[in-house]
Amino acid sequence: MDAFLHVSEKDFEKEVLQSAQPVVVEFGAVWCQPCKQLEPVLAKLGQGWNGKARLAKVDVDESVNLAMKFQVMSVPTVILFVNGKATARFSGFQPPDKILKKLGL
Repeated sequence: MDAFLHVSEKDFEKEVLQSAQPVVVEFGAVWCQPCKQLEPVLAKLGQGWNGKARLAKVDVDESVNLAMKFQVMSVPTVILFVNGKATARFSGFQPPDKILKKLGL
């Protein structure tokens, strides 16, 4: 089973911005090598969040408007949304301890 909820422009509002719990969104692309390295790390971290946060993924090639709206200039870019607001973000591959520190989870 995929650890990530796949989100597009049509359901981003409902699944991320209106989510009752924080959502960690990875903006990536199928051709992106660092994204492929980062995703298993995020998935493993996500298992330890025990419902404190959800993991979602946006394909920037399919959801160009979302990428522009959140100023995603490079992939992967990970943004933490809490109560519909972007509260933390980082770009590129990061080790697990740095990810946890940046996201505060």
